[in-house]
Amino acid sequence: MGEFHPGDAVRVLPRTVETHHRTPAYVKGQVGRVRALSGRFRNPETRAYGGNGLPKRDLYLVEFNMSDLWGEGYGGLVTDTLVIDVYEQWLEPADDPAGREG
Repeated sequence: MGEFHPGDAVRVLPRTVETHHRTPAYVKGQVGRVRALSGRFRNPETRAYGGNGLPKRDLYLVEFNMSDLWGEGYGGLVTDTLVIDVYEQWLEPADDPAGREG
């Protein structure tokens, strides 16, 4: 189950959507690493408009380095990360330019 596995580098698609979606703008286009598959759930993007949310979609926990998200202006530690839920339709495989281990 699931296209991605813990440790996989993934890129969040940078597309613009005018309808409901749960993917924060600040992670769009960013590369992160899958920590876990949370499970399969009804798609909130279609449920928001009265649909049944089917077929169910994989939901992943994806970890991002905070300095990658916020750039040189980030004042925290270089080891600080953010972990968020991202549905499969927003992810694609990515080469990890930093070569971080999973």
